[in-house]
Amino acid sequence: MSTRTQPGPRERLLQAAQELTYRHGVGVGVDTLLKNANVARRSLYEHFGGKDGLIAEVLRRSADADEAGYEQTMRAAGDDPHERLLAVFDKLATIIAQPDFRGCRYLAADLTLADPNHPGHAITRHYRERVSQLLAGELVRLGHPQPAHAADQLLLLIDGVMAAGATRPETNPAASARELAEHILAQHGSQDDPAGPTRLGHRP
Repeated sequence: MSTRTQPGPRERLLQAAQELTYRHGVGVGVDTLLKNANVARRSLYEHFGGKDGLIAEVLRRSADADEAGYEQTMRAAGDDPHERLLAVFDKLATIIAQPDFRGCRYLAADLTLADPNHPGHAITRHYRERVSQLLAGELVRLGHPQPAHAADQLLLLIDGVMAAGATRPETNPAASARELAEHILAQHGSQDDPAGPTRLGHRP
């Protein structure tokens, strides 16, 4: 008869924090985290040095999983970089349609963590840099004249989808962002107007 191994205190804390900080924000109380994880306060300090360390580890683990999700989404779309980039917005449409969607974990953390030196800020910043580099790599393959700039624009659209998806889902933000992304990707055939993508970013 096999025995099922139960997660240890560290993993239970991470699981509880992963769920509760997304549902209620990183301001969720320590007592609530401990109660849901069914661990003693001592475990929090032994494994993470306190709540800040736990929050940082949750953000780090989420960022790794989400970056892998971007890679998987683009890989599933085939080899064409144009289709791979647009697939990101198709995937976002399914994510924001989920009933438990609460917006972007990273944006929420940055807005809530008042201390600019909180370790969570470095993790969210690095996550966005990695996603931007991932997008830029596809834009290079596409032949876009300004891959880094265009990647930043696409990332801005992604952030907008996540924010609007949580606050105004009835506006179908993923479809609107996909349409704007098409304009950004269309710049790959022209070197004549470097300011063109910027103007598109201000399109009403």
